[in-house]
Amino acid sequence: MLLNLKLKTNSDFADAEAFLKSLPKLFDDRKGELIKSGRNEIRLFHYNSKNYVAKSFKINILHRFIYGRFRASKSERSFEHAVALKNIGVGTPTPVGYMDLRKGLLLSKSFYVSILSECKHVYVDVFSEKFDYEDDIMREIGRITAAMHNNGYAHKDYGRGNILFDKINKKVQIELVDLNRMHIGEIGFKDGCKNLERLPANPHQHKLIAEEYAKGRGFDINQCYELIRKYRSTQPGKIDAEEF
Repeated sequence: MLLNLKLKTNSDFADAEAFLKSLPKLFDDRKGELIKSGRNEIRLFHYNSKNYVAKSFKINILHRFIYGRFRASKSERSFEHAVALKNIGVGTPTPVGYMDLRKGLLLSKSFYVSILSECKHVYVDVFSEKFDYEDDIMREIGRITAAMHNNGYAHKDYGRGNILFDKINKKVQIELVDLNRMHIGEIGFKDGCKNLERLPANPHQHKLIAEEYAKGRGFDINQCYELIRKYRSTQPGKIDAEEF
């Protein structure tokens, strides 16, 4: 059956095209360092003096048809959304490129590649470790969320595992990952506050997030805080930060 390749690289990483084309075999041969397995598989590779993180998306029968003919694949959306966030000043691991392999009209394999993030921590680490810059983490999350929403982007899986952070050169750095599911369009007050409902936080942390988010969007801080707390409280099976 005829194979159809769709590939796009960041203009800063034109030399990575050969690496992207080698990904099907690299994953089949289980090369590189396994970072995550499960629904999707993520591996770390060292190529041309750079550390690349490659994500292979699992494709079920329905997705093979839909992403093969009608919709952009998860890898393509991950790349395009990462580029868009970078352009508005929101942190995410630098996008390198994506590759889709089709057999006929059906999507067969799909890969997204970024540079390895310098951020060593994930949001949930705040509740198991001590960080002397914890307040700044919350403020920065509020700030970048406002920046995204002001530009018409809302991460649809804005949870504790998809926000990376660290303090680099004395400045808190936040980077968002898993970008294939993104709402694009106008985001109002209620929808904006609701977008934060999956992030555990105690009242003090929520207050800091709400302050920066409200300032960035021109909302009332107290109303924003109350709404964020309200939406968080309705999450099924939530873990309150007060329990940590």
